[in-house]
Amino acid sequence: MSNKQQAGQDPLTLDEKVALVTGGAAGIGYAIAERYLQHGARVVLMDRSTAVVDTARRLDAQRALGMVVDVTDSASVERAVAQAQAYFGRLDVLVNSAGIVALHAAEELPEQSWDATLAVNLKGVYLTSQAVGRIFIRQRSGSIINLASQAGVVALPGHLAYCASKAGVIGLTQVLALEWGPYNVRVNAISPTVVLTELGRKAWSGEAAEQMLAKIPLRRFAEPQDVAASALFLASDAASMITGTNLLIDGGYTIQ
Repeated sequence: MSNKQQAGQDPLTLDEKVALVTGGAAGIGYAIAERYLQHGARVVLMDRSTAVVDTARRLDAQRALGMVVDVTDSASVERAVAQAQAYFGRLDVLVNSAGIVALHAAEELPEQSWDATLAVNLKGVYLTSQAVGRIFIRQRSGSIINLASQAGVVALPGHLAYCASKAGVIGLTQVLALEWGPYNVRVNAISPTVVLTELGRKAWSGEAAEQMLAKIPLRRFAEPQDVAASALFLASDAASMITGTNLLIDGGYTIQ
């Protein structure tokens, strides 16, 4: 039990913590950054979109910083992590939320789409986790949360590269949890079903949405805030004994 829990304080508070969120300009990453700010954290939003700078300013000009970063480039990641740590003086939480998807039948998937998907979804998690993990190891504390997917657990047609990348994220999460646990560094994954971000609403509409909803026992898709709530829990002291897990937020999709 943590000191905050023993003292009767809110175990979900992120007061004094600094969180770095990739893919923070929109969608799930934005929702997580917003939730973290609401619970007292200072947040660094990283995204390849230049909109991330204004997004951070709108969220909180004092406690949020936006940085344009290419998570597939090691030099860009190392530079950004160093700048983020210098700006706020510390790092406590990393959320790897940046991701892309390319939908093709397996026999028609272009090589460049495979390469791009694996680069952002898997290599980006590796590079950012490694850069931040070195800091966490030195300070002997930290929480890393990787956005995987139900597509990393079960097969989805047309999602060859995406499924492969997200299954890789789950495996990466488990290895990092095993290796870094002795340093008090926790590493967990979150695997949502379809999330109704702007892109999610475009990709899942009409008949395709109805067919997917019929396979989800709760009969609804996830909202970004569903994922943000779980990311808050995993970043907080309430989850101090949880590492190496893959938290499915899928409405029961994968139990069948």
